[in-house]
Amino acid sequence: MPALAATAAALCLTLAPAARAAPLQRTDGAPATAEEVRTAPDGPSGPYAFAEDAVTAKGATGTTDSVLLRPGRTYKSSVGVAGRDGRLYYRLELDAVSDTYVSATAVPRSGATVSYADGLKVSLQDANGRNCSFTGTVHFGATQSPHPITASAARETSGEQYACKPAGTYYVVVERTGAAGTARGSSGTEPSASLPWDLELGYVSEPALKKASGPTSAPEVWNSASPEALLGEARRRDGGAGFSRAVQLRQGVWKDGISPGQTRFYKVPVDWGQQVYATADLGSASRGEGSVGTALVMSLYNPVRGFVDGVGAGYDGRQRSAALDPLPPVAYENRYALNDQVSGMRFAGSYYLVVHLAAQVADRFGEGPFGLTLRVRVTGAAGTGPAYAGRPTPRDLFAVPVGGSDDAAGGKETDRTAGTGNGVGDTGRGGVMKVVAAGGIGAGTLLTLTLGTWTVIARRRAARTLGPAPEDADTASASLPMAAPAPAPWEHGATRGR
Repeated sequence: MPALAATAAALCLTLAPAARAAPLQRTDGAPATAEEVRTAPDGPSGPYAFAEDAVTAKGATGTTDSVLLRPGRTYKSSVGVAGRDGRLYYRLELDAVSDTYVSATAVPRSGATVSYADGLKVSLQDANGRNCSFTGTVHFGATQSPHPITASAARETSGEQYACKPAGTYYVVVERTGAAGTARGSSGTEPSASLPWDLELGYVSEPALKKASGPTSAPEVWNSASPEALLGEARRRDGGAGFSRAVQLRQGVWKDGISPGQTRFYKVPVDWGQQVYATADLGSASRGEGSVGTALVMSLYNPVRGFVDGVGAGYDGRQRSAALDPLPPVAYENRYALNDQVSGMRFAGSYYLVVHLAAQVADRFGEGPFGLTLRVRVTGAAGTGPAYAGRPTPRDLFAVPVGGSDDAAGGKETDRTAGTGNGVGDTGRGGVMKVVAAGGIGAGTLLTLTLGTWTVIARRRAARTLGPAPEDADTASASLPMAAPAPAPWEHGATRGR
C-alpha cells in the first residue's frame, strides 16, 4: 500500500504541468487551434482575474489577418496605445438567425494612469464596414482611476431597423479612445497612452425564437417604485476580482472590504419576470480630511456583460450610499427599448454588480480597506422564459442557479444550475475524484481508475490536436438595440449608435 501511494503521488507530480497549461485550451476542453494561440504582447496584468479557460488571441491591425473567435469561449488579448496601433480586429462567422453579443473588458497594467476621456470602444461590423445594431463606448470618467472597464456591441437579426442580418463573415473592432499622452502620474509614472491594456473578450450566441410572434415593443408600464431598504445583520461575502470570479449574492445584506483602486465583482441570479435592486454603502473613514468628487462607482451588467446601469458617489470620510435606479422585470421584449436600463434587462441569468473605489481615496483617507455593504433585493415570482429554437452558447448562460447556500464561509459556491444537474464546485476531473474517494474504493483500484481516466483524456486531446477544429452548431449571438443616451457624469459614459 505505501508503494501504491508513492506511485500515485509521483504520478500527480508528473502530470502537474499539464494542469497549468489549461489556459491554452478552449472552453469546451479541446486544445486551442494554432490560430487561437497566437499570443498577445507580454506584460504583467493588473489586479484582474482573467477566466482560467481563456484562450490567448492576438488582435490584428487589419481584417485580412484577423483571428477567428468562436461563441461561448473567452479570450485574452491586449490593445496598444490610442491611435492606429490601438485598433484591433477579430473575425466572426455568423448565421442568419442567431443574435450575437461581444464584450471587451480592458485592464490597464500596473503603472498606468488614466484621464477622464480615456476609454474603450467596441463595434461589430459587416464586410462593408457598416456597424451592426449598436456600438458601445466606455470611459473612465470622473474617477480618473485605472480599473477594469467593459464595453460591448451586438448584431441582432430580428427587426427591419437593423443591418448585418445575412449569414457571413463579420468583424469585432476593439479600439482605445482618448487624448494620447495627456494623463501623467504625479510620481513619474508613464502616460496612459504609452502602456498597453490587457483585454478579456467574451462572445455569446443567442438562438432565435421558435415562433417570431409576440410583442415587438418594450413594456411601457412596470413597477418603478423604490422598495423599502433591506435591514438586518450583514453577512460576510468577499467579492471576486473578475467576471469569471464573481461571487454570488442572493437577496440580503452583505458586507465586504474594499481598498482604494480595487474593483469587486459579484453576481446576482435574476429569473424571468423578476426585478433586481442594489445599493452600495461605503463606510466612514477613521482618519483623513478633504473629499474625492467621484470615489465609489457601482455598475450593473447583464449575463452577456452588457452595461445596464450605474451610479457613483463622492466621499469626504463620512459614510455614503449609492443606489441603482429601479429596473424593469426581466423580459425578452425589453430588447426593443431605446435605453440601457430597459433594453439590458432582456435575459434571465446572473447579473453582475461591479464596485470600484477610486485610487485617489488613499491620498486623503489612507489605504483602507474601507467597509462596503451591499443591499440586494430580488422581487417577483420566477416566470417562464421564451421558447428558443435552440440553446444559447454557452449552454447555461440564461439559466438561474438553484439551491445551494448563501452562507459566507469563504464565499464558496455550491449551487447547481437549473436543468443541468452539475454542481458548480464538483465538475471536471477533481469532481470525479471526490466521488470516487467518497465511495471507499481501495488505493489500488483508485490508482487504476485514475490512470485509465487520464489515459482516455490524453488520447482524446491528442486526437483533437491532430484533427481539424470541430465545427460549432451555433456561430452567432445577439445585440442590444439602443439609442445613444447622454454620457453619465460619473464613470461609464457608454454611448450607443449606428
